[in-house]
Amino acid sequence: MSFKVAIDTSFNFYSDSKNGDPDIASPTLRKYHCALWSKELPCGQIFELTYSKKGIYLYHNSKLGEFYLGSDAITHSYKSHKRKRWLTEQVPEAVNALFDLGSTIGAFIIFPNNEINGLHTINQARGVNAFIDDRFDLTLECIRRFYQCEESPLFSTLLRYKAYFDLFRDFDRFVRFFLLDDLIDGDRKIKFYLPFDNFKTRPKFSDVSDYLMYQTKVRTFIVARNKRIENFAETQNVSSNSPAEIYP
Repeated sequence: MSFKVAIDTSFNFYSDSKNGDPDIASPTLRKYHCALWSKELPCGQIFELTYSKKGIYLYHNSKLGEFYLGSDAITHSYKSHKRKRWLTEQVPEAVNALFDLGSTIGAFIIFPNNEINGLHTINQARGVNAFIDDRFDLTLECIRRFYQCEESPLFSTLLRYKAYFDLFRDFDRFVRFFLLDDLIDGDRKIKFYLPFDNFKTRPKFSDVSDYLMYQTKVRTFIVARNKRIENFAETQNVSSNSPAEIYP
């Protein structure tokens, strides 16, 4: 049974997460994910998601395979990073503005969240890999390279979840499925938030101007993706396969 879901792209998921991490604790975020991404895959089959399976954030099981999925925030203000306080405390208004905008649906995606052989999930690897530093532009470049069978700092992690990425067949269709088009330029390359050196060095902010450039570009992406999600939701009349009342 499907339940119609109205997508509010201005909704702040911290408002219903009871002081917890929205990726885990916001019932609205989970409902939105279920509604937005339960749609047709390139193979023509619906990627039907449900959150009725006890203890599982989102679940899919069909002839395509069995997938356990979790929410992942794909933008970062670095507001709570202790090692970046020397920087973020200089521009608190910019940090808070990015944090607030990054709490809306345009700043979230789903990835497999089942651990394989006790190793990091995609979400975990993005956060701990020093060459990614939780940046989604760099993550997306790793995904682009993965589809091209090219090495990257996340290649081994993504390889563990090959069955998931195979659902989308190629990078362009992965981007279109998750409405990430606004992080891709006309040449189908990543719009990096800061100058990119091909993963030769670890990403870092040299000064406030670096952070403000990063903040502006991330905000631009979130605003554009929110609008894209809003348009998609309106034209597709999105629905969820799980009723809100079954959320634990």
